[in-house]
Order: sequence, then C-alpha cells, then structure tokens
Amino acid sequence: MSATVVLEWKFSPPDYFESQIEIEKNDYTMTISNGKAEARIDSMVYDANPLMRDSLHRALIARFQSVLLCSHEPYKLERPTMTHRVYDDGRKDYVLEVEPMKIEIKFGKVDISITTKDGIIIDDKRDRIEKKKAIADLVSKHDSDGFLLALLQSYENSVRDPDNEFFFLYEIRDALYTKFGNKDKAISKLDIPKDKWNDFGKLCNEEPVKQSRHRGKHEAPRNATEIELSEVRETAKTMIEAYLRHLDKNTASVDL
Repeated sequence: MSATVVLEWKFSPPDYFESQIEIEKNDYTMTISNGKAEARIDSMVYDANPLMRDSLHRALIARFQSVLLCSHEPYKLERPTMTHRVYDDGRKDYVLEVEPMKIEIKFGKVDISITTKDGIIIDDKRDRIEKKKAIADLVSKHDSDGFLLALLQSYENSVRDPDNEFFFLYEIRDALYTKFGNKDKAISKLDIPKDKWNDFGKLCNEEPVKQSRHRGKHEAPRNATEIELSEVRETAKTMIEAYLRHLDKNTASVDL
C-alpha cells in the first residue's frame, strides 16, 4: 500500500517568513507557515534515500539563512520532531522525537503603508516579504553550492555572536577574495563598488571598535556606532547577494 511520509519542523519566531511559503520540488512538497514547516514525500522515495531527512533539513536552514540576510534577526529551527506516514486508507503511523524547548522573547516590527499623491502605495511589509521570497527562492535554487552556504553561515554567525560580528562578516569578503583570486577580480566579477569594498575592510580591521577583528591593538576600543554596524552589515549582504546573482547567471549560461 502506498503512503506519504510527512516531516514536521517547529521554528520561532512563528512569523519569521511573514507569509506562507509553498515549495514544490520533483520529489517533495513543503509548506512553511506559523512556526511550522511540513514536508510531504512519497514513502518509496523517502525509504530509498536514507539521507533525505538531513538533506531537507539543510535546505530548510538555507532558506532561513536567506531571510536572516534580509532581516538580521535570529531564528530557532528544531530538527524534525514529528514523522508520520499517511496511507491511502487514511491510517497513520507516528514517530515522535522530542527536543529541548527554547523560548525567545522578541519585539515585533512596526509596518507602515503610505499612499503618495500620485496614488503609489508604499507598503513596508509587502516589499519586505517580496524581497525575502526573491532571495530565498534564489538561495533554494543554488543550495547545493557549498561556497554560498558557507557565506550564509558566516552571516548567521555574525548575528548570533555580536561581540565578534566584524570577525564573521569579514570572513565573507575574505572568502570572495580567495574564490576569485584577488581583490580586483572579485570586485569586477561581482560588480561591487571599490570604495564599498575598501570601506568595509577599514571598518572591520582598522577602526578602534570592540567588534573589530584587531580590537586588541587599541587601548580602549569603543562600541561601533549604529551607522557603522549598518554599513558593515549592508556591505556584507551586498557581497552575498552579488555572489548569488553571479552564481545564477553563470549557472544559466552553462544550462543553455
């Protein structure tokens, strides 16, 4: 008798994606909404691939990391805690795996919707959701690229360890430098402004701030200002998004 395997993940905050996400792949479908992700796989496909559970978990992490790139907000994603099989006759077999619970308290966003005198609607939430989805879909398309996943992991590490934020964000530029061979090639291939590349290095390495990679060289390092933090984060995002576009463009060229 045929069956469908259902994997369920819990995550927080429950509105991390701000809208329901529907994903359709050749071998599974996934719905992400209200603190829960659910994947549905044909049991024959699932049983034939013992690594599929871990593969889906990694793909889901990549989607979370792509949203984190836009929001700069941490998330908590558990491993699949519920697995069940739904048979054609309606019968269900359950396997429950329990993980420790973690509760996080967060402040919500304030969303603004403005209509200009020309009738153009500026909707913060709508625009934010659309940007998150565009980035997430592109990351999902290339989530087999280990280099991309490493860049996203560096950005996530910077969010989770703010005391060493510049250390992790600089890993992104350093990795791109190595990937393309030198600064000029990286700047050219990714179309990143040279002054933005240089200013990023100065903030991460030379400014006497506590988040700096070389903070030990300064007697009394200060906290980075909100402007400095914003500039470094935005440049790091720009670099990752530039690599993502480069990857997509070159993959498309190969496919033609």
